[in-house]
Amino acid sequence: MSRTYAELGGLMTLMTGDEKHGPSATSTLDVLWVLYDQVLRVSPDTVDDPGRDRFLLSKGHGPAAYYAVLAAKGFFPESWLTDFGSAASRLGYHPDRNLIPGVEIASGSLGHGLPLGVGLAHGLIARGLAAPRVYVLVGDAELDEGSNSEAIVYAGAVGLPNLTVVAVDNRSSSYGWGAGGIEAHFAVSGWSAVRVSGRDHAALASAFRATSAGASSDSAGSWVGPQLVVATVEGKG
Repeated sequence: MSRTYAELGGLMTLMTGDEKHGPSATSTLDVLWVLYDQVLRVSPDTVDDPGRDRFLLSKGHGPAAYYAVLAAKGFFPESWLTDFGSAASRLGYHPDRNLIPGVEIASGSLGHGLPLGVGLAHGLIARGLAAPRVYVLVGDAELDEGSNSEAIVYAGAVGLPNLTVVAVDNRSSSYGWGAGGIEAHFAVSGWSAVRVSGRDHAALASAFRATSAGASSDSAGSWVGPQLVVATVEGKG
């Protein structure tokens, strides 16, 4: 049975313990829900379909919201949530792609998700799979990692049209972003970028759909580059 957004809070309360990383999880809850409810072309029946969209949670150290959304959408039984973090549980403190249906990567060590997303987007194109999109969720502080800077520059230089990054911005980056914010950091490397409220479901859905629609070609028939959606949420702490 598919749950509603209003029921997600109840599902999250089934998971307990400090390793739940509540603020890290709740900052992503609305973005995750909109992606799985309105945007991603993937379901419990298509987790192995080559034509599915891929979602990579790079911010894997706070997976409670991710687990709640996957359970709400039927990827695994809700009963798994109550066993979160136990020795025998499939739901570890970091997601494990070998244990959890629908999880594309094992994540949580910051700075890995975006480089993996770049490689995956490249691989889909090389296989002639033009329709699937790769969505990567990162935190603003995670972008301090140098591996992300390299991935941003490379993806923009080669113009990956099937890659969307959503950066959840709760203003926890070590040094801030200065004039232009995170968007400017990506735009200078050839990405298109938009900022919306990370709690506004309609604005998030519109932004994600625009990245998908704009990925085919521009007015001159040339491929466009990768896309960034910055989702602003309340400040950390």
